[in-house]
Amino acid sequence: MNEEILNFSQAHAEPKWLQELRLKAADAFNEIPLPFIEKVRLERWKLDEFKLAESLETGNVPTFTELPNHPMLVQVGSQTIMEQISPELADKGVIFTDISSALTEIPEVMEKYFASLVNFNENKLTALNVAAFNSGVVLYVPDNVEVMEPIENLLFHDSESDLPFYKHVLLVVGKNSKVEYLERLQTLGNGKEKIKANVVVEVIADKGAQVKFSAIDELGKQVTGFITRRGLIGDSASIDWSIGVMNDGEVVSDFDSELRGQGSHSNIKAVGISSGKQTQVVNTRVTNYGRNSVGHILQNGVILERGTLTFNGIGHIIHGASGADAQQESRVLMLTDKGRGDANPILLIDENDVTAGHAASVGQVDEEDLFYMQSRGIDEETAKKLVIRGFLGSVVTEIPIKSVREEFIATIDRKLDI
Repeated sequence: MNEEILNFSQAHAEPKWLQELRLKAADAFNEIPLPFIEKVRLERWKLDEFKLAESLETGNVPTFTELPNHPMLVQVGSQTIMEQISPELADKGVIFTDISSALTEIPEVMEKYFASLVNFNENKLTALNVAAFNSGVVLYVPDNVEVMEPIENLLFHDSESDLPFYKHVLLVVGKNSKVEYLERLQTLGNGKEKIKANVVVEVIADKGAQVKFSAIDELGKQVTGFITRRGLIGDSASIDWSIGVMNDGEVVSDFDSELRGQGSHSNIKAVGISSGKQTQVVNTRVTNYGRNSVGHILQNGVILERGTLTFNGIGHIIHGASGADAQQESRVLMLTDKGRGDANPILLIDENDVTAGHAASVGQVDEEDLFYMQSRGIDEETAKKLVIRGFLGSVVTEIPIKSVREEFIATIDRKLDI
């Protein structure tokens, strides 16, 4: 394994520190266990498949009717097929590129921050990602830069390829800077190659930074995966997350916000739909370290057919985080009596002068809402769709690009028509 890693790293002219990091992660991979996720027998998913490779050619290629007028990067498999950023942003020092280019353009930033928030020795899957990631993306926004247009990152899995979907994404947003970022994980084509996905996203928000992070995950039935997204939030900084969990395969989505700074803020909104026989888990944590820090979690999900959807919400206020606020709410709508829904709230409070609370429910569509709409001439199926759209609307409305919002609504409707 180590010789394979060394050969891959040298072939891509990676710096010495990254070679050594990969090798250390590989050693840890052989020694440490899988992460523990409530309600899931993760060992059955066989996510610990070590395969270090890259796609030599791209089979499925996305089509664009017109090029967007905002920064965009597109990868299919491990290949970058499109990359654009305005000259104005480039002049301000904004970098939006693949990992290989970022290692050349901002080497000090990469060495300081890469795999610093999602450490390889946490569990077997973080170790696997650091050791065997084959591609990824970096967004760097220097201090005091406000990015006015949304930045879009499209990461496509090619369904005709057996290449594991091992991605590493790093966002570093400097002091008092502001950015709106949209990430999309999607499967292209109708191939039947079964593969594993291991995606790690690290978001660093420095003092006073404001980050709006939106994501729509639509990986196909062929994909079994683990998606880790984590934010580190400094003094008076904020990361607002809006995540749509719309995969068709077996996926764990693990979100974590570390409120390290005084007055730091994180608001996590996650919505999901599980159908068929699939299992999806949304595991969300907010940890308040800083005084007067605020961390809120809102999770809404819908279950169809024999699907399983689990929301684990964890709010942890560390001793010393006086004035902190931790709130969470998880709601699951059951549109079937054959599926399974769980909403598991956990509050861990190690400080006295704080505000904390949680709410959780699993239930059916409100009959009064349906009756009201039907009394106005709307048929039952349309009424149900409207109720569910509204239920999931907390994330839909946060998507910064109109065409993507419309695609997201179409995805919701597609899953509801199954």
